[in-house]
Amino acid sequence: MSETAHRYTAELADEIELAWQDRWESSGVFNAPNPQGSLADPDELAKRDGGHLLVLDMFPYPSGAGLHVGHPLGYIATDVYSRYHRMLGKNVLHCLGYDAFGLPAEQYAVQTGQHPRVTTEANIVIMARQLRRLGLGLDQRRSIQTMDPDYYRWTQWIFLQIFNSWYDRDAERADGGRGRARPISELVAEYSSGERALPSDDGRGWEDLSDLERADILDSHRLAYASEAPVNWCPGLGTVLSNEEVTNDGRSERGNFPVFKRNLRQWMMRITDYSDRLADDLDRVQWPEKVKAMQRNWIGRSHGARVAFPVVGTHEGAEPIEVFTTRPDTLFGATFMVLAPEHPLVDILVPEGEWAPGTNPAWTGGKPGPQTAVTAYRRAASRKSDVERQIEGKDKTGVFTGAWATNPATGEQLPIFIADYVLMGYGTGAIMAVPGQDERDWHFADVFDLPKIRTVQPSEGHPEDEAFTGDGPAINSANDSIDLNGKPVAEAKAAMIDWLVERGHGQATVSYKLRDWLFSRQRYWGEPFPIVFDTDGSAHGVPESMLPIELPEVPDYSPRTFDPEDAQSSPEPPLGRVEDWVNVELDLGDGRGVQSYRRETNTMPNWAGSCWYYLRYLDPENRDELVSAANEEYWIGPRDSAVDGAPAGTRDPGGVDLYIGGVEHAVLHLLYARFWHKVLFDLGHVSSEEPFRTYFSQGYIQAAAFRDDRGQPVEATEVEEGVGADGHPSFTWRGKPVTREFGKIGKSLKNMVSPDEMYAAYGADTLRLYEMGLGPLDQSKPWDTRAIVGSQRFLQRLWRNVVDEETGEVRVAEAPMDEPTARVLHRTIDAVRRDYDELGFNTAIARLIELNNALTKLDAVPREAAEQLVLMVAPLAPHIAEELWSRLGHAESLTHEDFPVADPALLVEDSVTCVIQIKGKVRDRIEVAADISEDDLREQALALPKVLEATAGGVRTVIVRAPKLVNVVPL
Repeated sequence: MSETAHRYTAELADEIELAWQDRWESSGVFNAPNPQGSLADPDELAKRDGGHLLVLDMFPYPSGAGLHVGHPLGYIATDVYSRYHRMLGKNVLHCLGYDAFGLPAEQYAVQTGQHPRVTTEANIVIMARQLRRLGLGLDQRRSIQTMDPDYYRWTQWIFLQIFNSWYDRDAERADGGRGRARPISELVAEYSSGERALPSDDGRGWEDLSDLERADILDSHRLAYASEAPVNWCPGLGTVLSNEEVTNDGRSERGNFPVFKRNLRQWMMRITDYSDRLADDLDRVQWPEKVKAMQRNWIGRSHGARVAFPVVGTHEGAEPIEVFTTRPDTLFGATFMVLAPEHPLVDILVPEGEWAPGTNPAWTGGKPGPQTAVTAYRRAASRKSDVERQIEGKDKTGVFTGAWATNPATGEQLPIFIADYVLMGYGTGAIMAVPGQDERDWHFADVFDLPKIRTVQPSEGHPEDEAFTGDGPAINSANDSIDLNGKPVAEAKAAMIDWLVERGHGQATVSYKLRDWLFSRQRYWGEPFPIVFDTDGSAHGVPESMLPIELPEVPDYSPRTFDPEDAQSSPEPPLGRVEDWVNVELDLGDGRGVQSYRRETNTMPNWAGSCWYYLRYLDPENRDELVSAANEEYWIGPRDSAVDGAPAGTRDPGGVDLYIGGVEHAVLHLLYARFWHKVLFDLGHVSSEEPFRTYFSQGYIQAAAFRDDRGQPVEATEVEEGVGADGHPSFTWRGKPVTREFGKIGKSLKNMVSPDEMYAAYGADTLRLYEMGLGPLDQSKPWDTRAIVGSQRFLQRLWRNVVDEETGEVRVAEAPMDEPTARVLHRTIDAVRRDYDELGFNTAIARLIELNNALTKLDAVPREAAEQLVLMVAPLAPHIAEELWSRLGHAESLTHEDFPVADPALLVEDSVTCVIQIKGKVRDRIEVAADISEDDLREQALALPKVLEATAGGVRTVIVRAPKLVNVVPL
């Protein structure tokens, strides 16, 4: 037999890992008992007396390509953290599901005619195998798929809760604040009783209104409502796209088709009602500050004033133009106005005929009259994405509308332009342009030959040809009734707001960048809306007893597509072709009996299922409730104390204990989930106010990527490395030179590395150890397949310290540890516990390697040291740890074994090195007892030869900092 017959190799790792994965699965060792329901286990729950912990990942979309080695980074981290806390005696719930609806599966169905469910299920099988092979300790009973009717029944149920709710800004909340969601039935009761006045005061009561009139009033309050809304319409794809699906040059991310701004009927969610709570409650959760800042910027809360600018002349139906400004103190410097091209007033303001005599040619866009100029410009603007329109630059475009407005502070008439740098989605879609204090307005004024008036005194040396955006005293800001000159900005703002309110020109207000959430897709592969429309066009939610509304079979998965340039076309979703599903006779239980209805043919966006999946994990087999109150409160209910760093007196919001995922989802996914959760809280369905109490943003794993002479990525696995004439590495692909860069691993850069390759070559434990050891979890890290062998060698040395490679027998010694070994062990235990608590897995690995190396130098490894080391390694490399634990004579899995605890007595250093300084300069070092007194240390230091020599003339003073420093100052 070979001398290394029992060596820890990739083949042995494979054998060990598959066997333990089977054993874990059959025993259900990772199953977390609930306090109530079908997953309750009182006996098991009683054993786990260390508390409870919910650890989750952002769940994956099942791609046909499966996982690459960048995907497991977060999954391994949550698994390590979960395994560690199980060993602390906690009831740990760690589970994973699949975000199964989405455009890629539907696009594949369009190309092949195969149902997207078939391809998605096949992809889930691939991904589930790869995740199982990684050795994740998941409670598989709780795995979910958003495409299952049993799951999206509850997505539809939540939609109905939101649809059947309204936001009462005056309602008191449990925290003493005001504003919360209430059932729409309570609004009906208030209107019916007369407690709440109707919007119109024509003398009629609620019962006197028609069904359609009542529906219109309620729809204006509902948290989910159908509305004409500006959307990104892509005729070439036949669907509306989210902003994230539109490139910076105004084209679809998929297919590269033109995208146009259109007003179309869409489902919207009134997330704006929650703007303040979404912003303020970020103080109550433990998230990275950069992520909190991203959310706050997206919400974009700004304090300022609304100012009304009367329109000059007779424009029928033209109300004063309202602008929101954060700088009302600069009103005296407004020299023109700009409306977003989509602003509804544009249609009213633009006069017919030719330009008025004397119109500046630079304002006309080269067109003969305002109508033709505005029409052409609006069409051009519709081709640009919001992102492209917001990019800063000096090349401002726009056109004069032919209309004028009056500056209420100066009485001057201001020309009204439209320009694409103003967005309908922010503020009022109109701005007062103050070129002296705004760079964009300055550049626009340059292009269109418009006046510039400074209203803040620039600092000394500020360039004459640039806007001044800093602080300073007001200038050029006075009229007969107000004088701001000399006031600092804050004081000038307050005075100007008071003046605007007093004179009826405006009001103090708060504005937000956040817009209501567009919640419709003209796709097939998504959740159907639980909504039907009557013959009047009014929307009705179906009774809960009719849920789920299942997706029907369709003859064609494609939405109807149009000429990519046909901006006036309208969506025709695939579901609209299934006539017997769309047109139905139903009794909705509202007293109207059986009526004819038409189903909603749009589907929900893929955000829907991922907004709430963490709740279904808690009670996945519950047929009667979204989640039982007992299970929700147990796992994510408010804690006794707030998170670290929360303001004093803050109530804990509850939520998932640890949520890990990439920063690319740190805005919209988290924001949408928080909105849904707060609605559910307001309606009494959950006890927690936030979904994710602690969120951690993982970094990326990056790998080498290569581009050809066209700048296109090529398959990294096909690139050959050589040495160039200059001695530096050179790279070729199919005989042609390519350039190397480093980027996030993925399909787009063609630099994917499959974990399957790593399992085969090294084993899952080696892969886990390598990824966790690459560096801090929150930082991006480079992948190098050649370096993974270092992790394998550590596990091989660990194996050799316990198992004889020749005989396979356990080779630990039964003798007790000597004191030096005990001290090294217990210092490692102490440090590794801190590392695991703080997600510092890379430093934990370094300490474990150091301890293992120390044990390797011993003639024989004491059993106690070996067992403690194996237990510490277990969260990181669970398969080899389980195998070694078993071979060390333990019949049960180590999953719930106690994690080692350091002996405080062994953490105290016996001796330390004391630095001896003379006049502040190091002159000697001595070893002293760690607990030496100052007097004894002074005596030892003064007796040293170098100190005696230096102090022959006497000692001025001796500074002692026992046990590490003595500084002697001679006379």
